[in-house]
Amino acid sequence: MSIPEQIFLIIALLFFLLAGIKLFSAPLRLAAKVALNTALGFLALVALDLFSPILGIHVAVTGLNALIVGVLGLPGLGLLILMQWVFLS
Repeated sequence: MSIPEQIFLIIALLFFLLAGIKLFSAPLRLAAKVALNTALGFLALVALDLFSPILGIHVAVTGLNALIVGVLGLPGLGLLILMQWVFLS
């Protein structure tokens, strides 16, 4: 393979690499944000579980509940507490 062919190949690979990064950066950023919010929702559920004897509120610490709190935020936590109160009272 000659040097001009190698240079062309390197430029083409860099182009495809940059195009792939540009194409997948938004979905990866969204997935990372959802994962971070889910982890923070999990921590909020653990904190609520630690204070459950004092507050009298118990919400199970599960992945689905953490995802709900992570995506919806504080209204999601309120929704889980309301569902716990309505369906298990």
